[in-house]
Amino acid sequence: MPTSPKPFTLRKATAEDCCTLLELIKALAEYERMPEAVIATEDTLKEAIFGRKRATVFLAEVGEAAVGFALCFFSFSTFIGRETLYLEDLYVKPSHRGHGIGKALFMTVAKEAVDTGCARLDWVCLDWNRSAIDFYTRLGATNLKAWQLFRLDGLPLQALAKGTSNQVPQA
Repeated sequence: MPTSPKPFTLRKATAEDCCTLLELIKALAEYERMPEAVIATEDTLKEAIFGRKRATVFLAEVGEAAVGFALCFFSFSTFIGRETLYLEDLYVKPSHRGHGIGKALFMTVAKEAVDTGCARLDWVCLDWNRSAIDFYTRLGATNLKAWQLFRLDGLPLQALAKGTSNQVPQA
């Protein structure tokens, strides 16, 4: 006989949650098949999220144990002329999926967007993550397939910032 899901709570994270948040971020990186990408530390999270207030984090807890999180921050749409909320990460531990925790976290982020006057909520999803794509679609999201994500980091970012980019000439 299946067990009933344990009740969960959602709350905004505080600076004291950085150790827990880092553990969840590492679990997300494992799930996304890129554990080596995590270079964040408790200190860098504490400074960026709570010191400089660059993001908002919501934690999902079952009892005293954190089982998921959502991290979002403000962006801006020049076309709309208003702020948007960008969902960087939404993660629920596999052992706690299917009990409404992900949906509750997502709804909390949507409420944050509406309550702060944002015009929309944006995020990206890995193309192989079919369960997440289906989840977002069921909630009414539109897949903007025409848009491609680009990234500039590490040495190429540093070089471009210094004006020493080794860019490839356009054909």
